[in-house]
Amino acid sequence: MQTRDVSFTSDGITLAGHLRVPEHRGPHPAVVFTGPLSGVKEQVTGLYAERIAAAGYVTLSFDHRNFGASGGTPRQHEDAAGKLRDLRDAVSFLTAQPEVDPAQIGCCGICLGGGYALRFAAFDPRIRAVAGIAGGYNSPVAMRDAMGTEQYRARLAMFTELTQRQDATGKLEYWAAVDAHDGRPVVMGGHEPADYYCSPRSACPGWVNQLTALSVLELITVDLAAGADLISPTALLLVHGRKDDYTSPEQAAAVFDRAGDPRKLVWLDTSNHIDLYDVPRFVGPAVDEAVSWFYTHLRPR
Repeated sequence: MQTRDVSFTSDGITLAGHLRVPEHRGPHPAVVFTGPLSGVKEQVTGLYAERIAAAGYVTLSFDHRNFGASGGTPRQHEDAAGKLRDLRDAVSFLTAQPEVDPAQIGCCGICLGGGYALRFAAFDPRIRAVAGIAGGYNSPVAMRDAMGTEQYRARLAMFTELTQRQDATGKLEYWAAVDAHDGRPVVMGGHEPADYYCSPRSACPGWVNQLTALSVLELITVDLAAGADLISPTALLLVHGRKDDYTSPEQAAAVFDRAGDPRKLVWLDTSNHIDLYDVPRFVGPAVDEAVSWFYTHLRPR
């Protein structure tokens, strides 16, 4: 395949991507990717995009606004509404490519990207098939129930105070994305995220170990799971690990139960969440399931 550095704009922000195009003559079906919190295109989405492109699809992995080689400020800020617009404009870019069949577009999301893919595709009829892999299907109701109402409201109050403090001082507050044992507050705690991001497994110049503190407010208030209620008739595949302490199997099952047909849920016998980031014995079956799903609903010519 050919891999090209490309760029497109969303809300006037230049977004940087990698477009992978099969060598044989098109037009081809195409898949756009969105991935883990803080991740960049050289990491998880790039791996999946390369594998799926090898099966005959044009693929686009890109850095969302505020991350990696893309523009946007504040840097390292999770902008939920902005990411959905990024996906909208990524699809517009894809459909304009001469190698792409604009009637055959899919979306694949890994980790938090699974939730964004679901929510985005539910409201964009250009997407004919979705694959969510180890998806994080965030729901404020689920967040509140997991924390307890009192603690959830306390977190909201804390971030309201933080916003007021930032407005008064003009200084953004940042937390570590993963635990580097340097005393900073951490967004993604525990050893699993650090095992991936703080190791050669994910090494690339575009990734930075920080997120705005207000990224956490985005995470606990965005409703990505709501896409399940409206995803049908878009074809939905969920691939999830049976053991996952970061994007729970119960969360994935609940989204599947809310969705209409066509839909499919595949369980893999993972030992942790990041097995589905780059471990071959789990990524391989996940890619095979996604390719099979896309082949059914986005037939290569």
